[in-house]
Amino acid sequence: MKTTELLDQLAEYYAQLDALRLQKQELLDTVMPPEIKQAVEDVNVEFADKESAVRENMATLEDEVKQAVIEQGESVKGDFLHAVYNKGRVSWDSKKLEGLMIAFPKVGEARKQGNPYVAIKKV
Repeated sequence: MKTTELLDQLAEYYAQLDALRLQKQELLDTVMPPEIKQAVEDVNVEFADKESAVRENMATLEDEVKQAVIEQGESVKGDFLHAVYNKGRVSWDSKKLEGLMIAFPKVGEARKQGNPYVAIKKV
């Protein structure tokens, strides 16, 4: 099979999954009486602000933890979470290095190239 055909088949699977989700929701809507639907919506509304507040607190605390770990320069492990410290990645200007390789061929010995990879995104 050609790659475009494989992608089209994968897109078909995505569409099937979306259709199944819609069918499931339609079925749930038909079996739930209106008063139950309203009660579920009321519960969702009641918890929306509470969840939003907790998410904001989490984001603030995450930023504090990250900053503390960066300042310490080492990973910190709690009882349930582990903040892993990573040194900043080193990068090089490839165009300049390739120019240097002409004058200094030994520079090319330090060049490494990773394996290609693919990310599948919706169009």
